[in-house]
Amino acid sequence: MTKPHSADRSGLMSSALDRPYFLLTLTPLFWAGNAVAGKMAVDQVDPYTLIVVRWLAALLLVLPFAWRHLKTDWPEIRKGWLMLTLYGAIGYTGFNVLLYGAAHYTSAVNTSIEQALIPVLVILGNFVIFRVRSTALQLLGVFLTIGGVVLTAVHGDFSRIITLSVNQGDALMILASLSYAAYSLLLRYRPPIHWLSFLVTTFAAALLAGYLAQVVLGGGFTAIVSGVAKTTPLGWAIIAYVAFLPSVVAQLFYARGVELIGANRASLFINLIPVYGTLLSIVILSEPIEPYHMVTAVLVVVGIALAEFSARAPRRATNG
Repeated sequence: MTKPHSADRSGLMSSALDRPYFLLTLTPLFWAGNAVAGKMAVDQVDPYTLIVVRWLAALLLVLPFAWRHLKTDWPEIRKGWLMLTLYGAIGYTGFNVLLYGAAHYTSAVNTSIEQALIPVLVILGNFVIFRVRSTALQLLGVFLTIGGVVLTAVHGDFSRIITLSVNQGDALMILASLSYAAYSLLLRYRPPIHWLSFLVTTFAAALLAGYLAQVVLGGGFTAIVSGVAKTTPLGWAIIAYVAFLPSVVAQLFYARGVELIGANRASLFINLIPVYGTLLSIVILSEPIEPYHMVTAVLVVVGIALAEFSARAPRRATNG
């Protein structure tokens, strides 16, 4: 858990950061924009260059505001450095390397819809690893979501399951969902540090992991330099967007949402990414929508509604 926020927040900011449903409704909108940005980035900026410059920019944005908290939190940061490194490596860099790679092979609509697998994996992981029980309605929501993701991955043709004929981009997106689900589950071990300290340390880890990915997969430091030189004006606009809203604002909102209502319930709002992503892909990218996309959207919305209702029902019964 992060340190209490009340000591250094007031007014509108304080009110917003104490409203989990407000935070968790905006978070998937920004992340859906990240999926669309990943598709737009093809041929505009090298994906590994995008990763490295994104986390460098995000780190520089947050660092001036976090400096005094870093000094206070340093003992906890030293004790929790391994978890903080994992958060940046798998939740930030790992997820986005796979997402931006998937964008070269499949549509932004698909990469958006397939992220609905994340809360399913969180619920299953919580049950298997931490023995967190799920209600019947939550499980129904899980199965509806799984059905929607599978429907999208096979492009509406279930015979592809038999032949294991799944688009490479869709397969990468499923791996990306596994990466972010692991990050969500590990948030329960977050060191007790200020949220600004959390962002700086995890962004630094993401930057390091991004550089290592560039060295191993993308051609090393010289490739970063040439990638920066070849980045188009649209590519720089994409970098500016992903460095601020999906990186800084959305990560803050999501971490705070998990703190307020728990990983199981907070992760369910990720199911809104397919809805937002589909709409943004239609409006911005003019991508075609297939009938199976619409069926998936219905399954996702019904799934999140059932799961959230089941999570709130015990509290209403207790309070009543």
